[in-house]
Amino acid sequence: MIDFIRQTVLPFYGIPSANTSVSPLGNGHINDTFLVRWDQGEFVLQKLNTQVFKTPNALVENADKIARYLSDKQASGHYSLKLVEPVRTQDDQLAVDLGEKGFWRAINYLPHSHSIEVVSSEDEAFAAAKAFGHFSSALSEFDATELTDVIAQFHHLPGRIEQLQAAVAADSQSRVDSCREWVDFALSQQSLLDELNGVSPKLPLRTCHNDTKINNMLFDKRDMSSLAIIDLDTCMKGHLMYDFGDMVRTFCSPEEEDSTVLENVRVRESVFAAICRGYLSELGDVLSREERASLWLGARVICLMIGVRFLTDHLNGDVYFHIHHENHNLERAANQFTLYRSLLEQEKSLTSYL
Repeated sequence: MIDFIRQTVLPFYGIPSANTSVSPLGNGHINDTFLVRWDQGEFVLQKLNTQVFKTPNALVENADKIARYLSDKQASGHYSLKLVEPVRTQDDQLAVDLGEKGFWRAINYLPHSHSIEVVSSEDEAFAAAKAFGHFSSALSEFDATELTDVIAQFHHLPGRIEQLQAAVAADSQSRVDSCREWVDFALSQQSLLDELNGVSPKLPLRTCHNDTKINNMLFDKRDMSSLAIIDLDTCMKGHLMYDFGDMVRTFCSPEEEDSTVLENVRVRESVFAAICRGYLSELGDVLSREERASLWLGARVICLMIGVRFLTDHLNGDVYFHIHHENHNLERAANQFTLYRSLLEQEKSLTSYL
C-alpha cells in the first residue's frame, strides 16, 4: 500500500514520491492512517473505511464545517486548543475518491503531539476531560442540524441490541455457543433500555464528538498539556451523555480495552472523579439540569453498548473492527462488560461526584 500511496495518492496533493516518507500511524480500529513527511512538510493521510462510513463525502464535509467554526472561535479567543483541519488537494477538494482503490483524505499533522492508550493519573484524566469539555463548550452554539449523520443511530442502544439478536439468530460463524454467557448477559439488561427510553426525549440535541476515547485527545509531549481534540469522523448531533460515557469507558480502567486480565478491569474512582471535575469545569454552565442528570446513564449505556458492538462483530465474523488475532473482538466485549459491571457495583460512590 505504501508504494500505491506514493505513486497514486500523493500526486493529488502535489507531493513528489521521491524522498517522501510514508509510515503507518496510530492503532485505530476503523481507518488506515499514515504519516507522510517530505522536505517541505508533513501531514496525516487516511484511507477511510467506506464499509463503515458509507457517505465519506459527508464525513469530510462535517469535519470541515467544524474546523472552520472552531477556527473562528479560536480567532476570537474562545477556543484555546490546536485545530485539526483538512488539507485540500491541488484542485481544492477535501478528499481523493479512487473508487475501489479507496477514499483518501489528508489532515494537518500537529508537531509535538503525543497520545496515550491508558490513563495513568488523575491529572491526565482531568486534562483530557477538560479538553473534551472545552471542545463541546466551544460548539455549544453551533447548529448541530448542519451536520450529516454519517452513521445512522450510532449511539442507539436498542438498535445495537437488535443487531446482536440478529447476529445470534444467524450465527453465521458458528460462534454463539462459545460465548453464550456474554450473549445472555448483554440481552438481560432490559432495565437500562427502559431507563434510556424515559430520559432521551428530555435531552437537547448537541454537536457531539461521539468518540471521546483517551487517544483522541492529544497531549503536548513537551509538558503533557492538552494540545488538540482529534478524530472528528463521528461528529454528529446527539446527546452529551454519550461523550461523557466514552470518557468513563476509556479513562477509568487501568487495563486497555482488549486486555484479558479481567480481574484488573475496573472503574478507578479517583479517575472517575477527575473526569467529572474536568468536564464540568468547562460545561457546568452549558448543560441543562436534565443533561447533567443523564451523565451517569451515559456512562452505563456506552460501556454496555460498546461491549454489545464488539460481541456482535465477533459473531458476524469481525467485519467492522480491525482485529489482530482470533477472538480479539470477543476479548474486547468481555473487557467492556466487566467494566460495565464495575460501574454498577460502584454506583453509590461514583454518582456522588456528579
